[in-house]
Amino acid sequence: MKKGGLKLHHLHAPALLGQEMSVEVERKFSYSADTLKALEEIGAVCVGQRQFHDQYFDTPQFDLTLRDMWLRKRKGFWELKCPTAAGGGAEETSGAQVKAAALCTRYKEITSLPEIQLRLMDVLKDICEDRHSETGSSHQDESWLSKMNLVCFAEFTTMRQSFTLEEDGVQIDLDQADFGYYVGEVEVVVPEGGDVQAALDKIEITAQKLGLTGDQRVEGKMNVYLKRNHPEHYAKLLSAHIL
Repeated sequence: MKKGGLKLHHLHAPALLGQEMSVEVERKFSYSADTLKALEEIGAVCVGQRQFHDQYFDTPQFDLTLRDMWLRKRKGFWELKCPTAAGGGAEETSGAQVKAAALCTRYKEITSLPEIQLRLMDVLKDICEDRHSETGSSHQDESWLSKMNLVCFAEFTTMRQSFTLEEDGVQIDLDQADFGYYVGEVEVVVPEGGDVQAALDKIEITAQKLGLTGDQRVEGKMNVYLKRNHPEHYAKLLSAHIL
């Protein structure tokens, strides 16, 4: 199975401060026409197709992404992905489990705009004009971006086709980015502090059913976008061991 990611985050909906978070265990893979046939054969149910446009923001000096923090606007809502310590309830007991965990990344995804702004101001405190003036901003009021010297450095549209294995709680997404990159994701969502290892096991079983092989990292959409469109930014993230 190729490289995936383990992310801590709120579900994709407007959130409140202090809302309980969930763990999304996710593994990326390369897919082809054979993947659709395999999904049908294992009983995966198509739950729909949707298109969404993403915009990513950072300072001109890359203060956020060089800290592995990713500020995104999707469908009118803001999300901030921040790194978090390894663990999350996973207890690897075999060599295969340790290897799988080593290929995963862990992110906390924050969707409460006031909390996002507080996190950003803590990182960008030397840039922000007023550390307390923007925490009440609405999703429509984006004046806080300029006050934090944040500009859009990447934007692209994705067409996503989603499938589910309902009994196992497994979701499979097949993404097509408008810059010509295709990538799939197998994911399981568990409550924060829940059994992450069980989720990893479900993903591995699903991967085997789909015939996914290999242990090389499969790049995410952002990696490929930056490599093609902003090689200097990409090189700095590589040097910082972010990508």
